[in-house]
Amino acid sequence: MSTEQRLREFQFDLSGGHLALDLANTISRRDSPEKTTEHLKSYQDLVAFARQSKIITPEQSEGLRSKAASQGRQAAQVLREAISLREAIFSAFLALAHGKQAALPEIERIGHAATDASQHRRIIRANGGYQWQWDAEPVLERIMWPMAQSAAELLTSSDLAKVRECEGADCYWLFLDNSRNRSRRWCTMSSCGNREKARRHYRRQRGT
Repeated sequence: MSTEQRLREFQFDLSGGHLALDLANTISRRDSPEKTTEHLKSYQDLVAFARQSKIITPEQSEGLRSKAASQGRQAAQVLREAISLREAIFSAFLALAHGKQAALPEIERIGHAATDASQHRRIIRANGGYQWQWDAEPVLERIMWPMAQSAAELLTSSDLAKVRECEGADCYWLFLDNSRNRSRRWCTMSSCGNREKARRHYRRQRGT
């Protein structure tokens, strides 16, 4: 992919602080069907998200793009599965962020995807030690393996208590609150944070 092509592709907001939450945030304005924006419109978008998230290399992304071009039906199916996983992640972690239990079907969806993903990685020796490595086979489904694994790992880690929903009036994005005193309120200060401050200022001005 040329530099010009990369500049033209959608640039995903990766402010969630965790791969699973960034995936959940690949759709905007969930509150309004008229204003909802889907950022995963094609398998190529899924590849762009994965490359920007650094879970695949530029070389792997090119291989997957080429394979998707020749296996359009399979690519479309993988995209549907990725969106299904995304929706399960969003619903489960949104509930948990509000102190509620996640629905069983959503937990099972994440669990099944993670179990499938685990069959495609192995321990290798590297840099004087050992590490996990995903199978190198260039199948279209491989793009989902790290996403599913990340969701399962967050679900079962102590970081689960740090998952928050953005307080922006129409945002619904999720993020991992790693601030020192757990006081983060918005997905990003530059977007929702500033908009909320502007709204409050406007309301104060009208009240005077």
